[in-house]
Amino acid sequence: MKYSNAKLDLTFQLKYTKVLWLKSIFIFLISSCGHGALEENKNCMVQPIGTDPERIEVGAQNIDQYVSLLLNKSVGIVGNQSSMIVERHLVDSLLDLGVNIERVFSPEHGFRGDADAGEKVGNSTDHKTGLEVISLYGNNKKPQREQLKGIDIMLFDIQDVGVRFYTYISTLHYVMEACAENNIPLIVLDRPNPNGHYVDGPVLKKSFTSFVGMHTVPIVHGMTIGEYAQMINGEGWLKDGAQCDLKVILCTNYRHDKPYSLPIAPSPNLRSDIAIQLYPSLCLLEATTVSVGRGTEHPFERYGHPDFPKTRFKFTPVSGYGSKSPKHNGKLCNGYELIGEQYARMNKLDLSFVLNSYELLNAKLFKDGKQSFNLLAGNNELIFQIKSGKTENEIRKTWRIGLDQFKLVRKKYLLYD
Repeated sequence: MKYSNAKLDLTFQLKYTKVLWLKSIFIFLISSCGHGALEENKNCMVQPIGTDPERIEVGAQNIDQYVSLLLNKSVGIVGNQSSMIVERHLVDSLLDLGVNIERVFSPEHGFRGDADAGEKVGNSTDHKTGLEVISLYGNNKKPQREQLKGIDIMLFDIQDVGVRFYTYISTLHYVMEACAENNIPLIVLDRPNPNGHYVDGPVLKKSFTSFVGMHTVPIVHGMTIGEYAQMINGEGWLKDGAQCDLKVILCTNYRHDKPYSLPIAPSPNLRSDIAIQLYPSLCLLEATTVSVGRGTEHPFERYGHPDFPKTRFKFTPVSGYGSKSPKHNGKLCNGYELIGEQYARMNKLDLSFVLNSYELLNAKLFKDGKQSFNLLAGNNELIFQIKSGKTENEIRKTWRIGLDQFKLVRKKYLLYD
């Protein structure tokens, strides 16, 4: 059946009003949710919202600012399990509005966010909606021209954690590049950065560019994904200096110094606020022989090794949710549990975990992982500094000039105080 534009607009407006009403109901319902939801869904990190008028609302919630741009368009969505409007997925909300979603693109960990880090994720069909899902991880990191066929506009809505080697910003880069090359506008639905209150770490050197570090930024860049998208455009980082037709839908009531507890785990092994705060520091150990707790109930809240001297705290990684083949699978690891207020709100990249591990293991720490470590560090200097016995303060001094220069660049693209 064919409809006139007037009838389409009326249908759209009626559904739009319904979704705005449902949105207010969702906010009321989620205010009564507690931590018990975590036991039912390991991707969930629900915190009670309450009725705070200063409550942060993510860009996707400001649906009135972008939904009209999707009217009579074929839409592509880059998203995963974090692409939520309160308790409802962005895809489901837009379908209910009558938006024509052509296909979905998913980053590392897949559309439903249950694949291990580095696990191959292929194209698929979403079991709930029947939509085609194109994987943007593995050999197909950038949407191909044929995969964009029939798409008039793209939406990008993924929760990032503000760390250079967390690959969602690499996916953002390739999506922007593909959109620029195919003249497709991109809307980024912004989300708060839980590590957005500080900037720290060595700035990547171009010779160490990889999928875990595509841009000359420090390990902790202190930007939302919307701000980061603006910087990619503004600094001419896309191929041949291309410019993406970009629009960012802002968060409401967000500031960089305002704490934000993620309502959904952004990936299988970042299951708590503390893990997200520790991730920038502990992830450097991922390229060593030390376990960071993958294969346990509390990944990125501990670290250890079977050859560490005996410690009070011990853990044994086992295959399971979030890690099918964890490091030191089935072996007892002596180690350290990172609990306490000092880890609840980090304000610097903490090198003590790496330095302590090297002191305990020496040559056993890096083994064959030197190149991987250098890619995470963004240089080959940090590994040399560690091996030569430099203190944390001595190492940090070598970052100062690069960080000062980056902060000046960063300032041009900030959208929030």
